[in-house]
Amino acid sequence: MSAAVEEKRRWFKPPKMQDNGTMELVDHLRELRYRLVVSVAALVVVSIGCLVFVDQLYNIMTKPITDAIATYQASYPGARVELTTEGVTGAFSLFFKVGFMAGFVLSCPVWIYQLWSFVAPGLLSKEKKVVYSFMGAAIPLFLLGVAAGYWISPKGFAAMLSFNPPNVVNLNEMNNFLSFEMRLLLVFGLAFLLPVVLVSLNRIGIVTGAQLGKFRNMAILLCTAFAAVATPSVDAFTMLVLDVPMIAMYLISEVLCRIHDRQNKKS
Repeated sequence: MSAAVEEKRRWFKPPKMQDNGTMELVDHLRELRYRLVVSVAALVVVSIGCLVFVDQLYNIMTKPITDAIATYQASYPGARVELTTEGVTGAFSLFFKVGFMAGFVLSCPVWIYQLWSFVAPGLLSKEKKVVYSFMGAAIPLFLLGVAAGYWISPKGFAAMLSFNPPNVVNLNEMNNFLSFEMRLLLVFGLAFLLPVVLVSLNRIGIVTGAQLGKFRNMAILLCTAFAAVATPSVDAFTMLVLDVPMIAMYLISEVLCRIHDRQNKKS
């Protein structure tokens, strides 16, 4: 087999870790390339599949803004809000953006797994088992966060529309709106991964339950600040939908880490 053919085969495979659990820098870069290729390939395949159901997905993705418009117009009769696309290519871009958004969410098992797999080679075999066991919790938590963001977004959008001056038509370019909605759902999804990250760091010995306890007040403050910045409205309810679960998950993570630390001391 020629060296060129062998190099092509290596390109499609992650590098092997050395016996001592280390990996050279060039192998880390090859590992990153491999994980990115797999994640992007999964995203593209799933997104293309989602295009078959683009009309149904469009209705799902625009329901938060249509519900927000209905709420806004009920409070301000006569107010005008229009959903638009811009330019000749606007509708074309919208078609593929709907597929991409759905593909990104539905392909999360693949890219979350690839993310953890990129971290895992630097860990010992026992630690990798811990990471993989908790990786299973990351997928439902991410989807739960996305669902929470989707559920609360109509109230936030309606609150923002309420700032529109009287007799001024509010135009919403749908490509821009979907990008904004995607960022919002991603923020909620990643925020709900907090306990997986903290508990995994505890299992591999980076943080302890006692350290999380000392950082608790600051963590609550940071969670509140993050929720205030990340949520799309000024009302407290929308912010609390993100803030309260994050604080609760931090406290649960602290308890789990303390239990694990006590078990380690006994063993």
